[in-house]
Amino acid sequence: MLASEIATVFFLFNVLLRSSLVHSQGLQRGFYDSSCPDAEDIVRSTVEKYYNNDATIAPGLLRLHFHDCFVQGCDASVLISGASSERSAPQNFGLRGFEVIDDAKSQLESTCPGVVSCADILALAARDSVDLTGGPSWSVPLGRRDGRISSAADAKALPSPADPVSVQRQKFADQGLSDHDLVTLVGAHTIGQTDCAFVRYRLYNFTATGNADPSISPAFLPQLRALCPPNGDPARRVALDRDGAGSFDAAFFKNVRDGNAALESDQRLWGDGATQGVVQKYAGNIRGLFGLRFTYEFPKAMVSLGGVAVKTGRQGEIRRRCSRFN
Repeated sequence: MLASEIATVFFLFNVLLRSSLVHSQGLQRGFYDSSCPDAEDIVRSTVEKYYNNDATIAPGLLRLHFHDCFVQGCDASVLISGASSERSAPQNFGLRGFEVIDDAKSQLESTCPGVVSCADILALAARDSVDLTGGPSWSVPLGRRDGRISSAADAKALPSPADPVSVQRQKFADQGLSDHDLVTLVGAHTIGQTDCAFVRYRLYNFTATGNADPSISPAFLPQLRALCPPNGDPARRVALDRDGAGSFDAAFFKNVRDGNAALESDQRLWGDGATQGVVQKYAGNIRGLFGLRFTYEFPKAMVSLGGVAVKTGRQGEIRRRCSRFN
């Protein structure tokens, strides 16, 4: 397929995405067109400012939205500060991007006070982060309201890096998300990083065998061991996509297929019949089409994620500050 043909397909995909992803769980496209017409531009410019200073903020913002939606729904409960708040849970260790959301919220409160929710800012910032890293853009259905509950105990709903596929499947199903959504959303790891603490147990004495996790490619194992030696820094960063963690693309799925996934939970997707089929679909290398299917499917999965247990209408509140209830 010629480059011009690929560009045309990309253009058509984006047209379809922008025209079809309109409503989700009572949300709507253009929700702030009258009440705060500059809302999306303010969020975009704020994300871009931080991204230009530190590109790793993009996966941080994407992860922040994901973690928010899996606990109490997409209601900005993860942003609340406090000793027993959701944000303080061990599962939320390392979450980043709070300052970006706070900055955008401050600007929005100056422009149109009491109108734009923190939950919607999270959803927009996640979309903009994908776009800035070379991934697709899409129309984000808006109208979420902010929740009034934030508890660390509820963070157990979040997937873990060591979860087998059966547990991952159940946790996604609990949010109304399918196996297809699971694999597609895990594709966000194409721009992600993790700590050696979540990788090293696979490299030396996996399940007390004295050996490495056999699902790791023999060619990839020495690379991981060099990054994460037995007594090395557990906080050292490891790219979740060995082919380039800064660019949003489908190469991540080739890595899963070939045994080159850093996280056990990612690699396990290749060992399950249902999820393997989706991984293979995205990893396929039909000439000229590699990655386009994922580019089309990822926004749809993000809209599904962004509609999980949302609060609308008179539910919840519009926080004045994202880190505390009104």
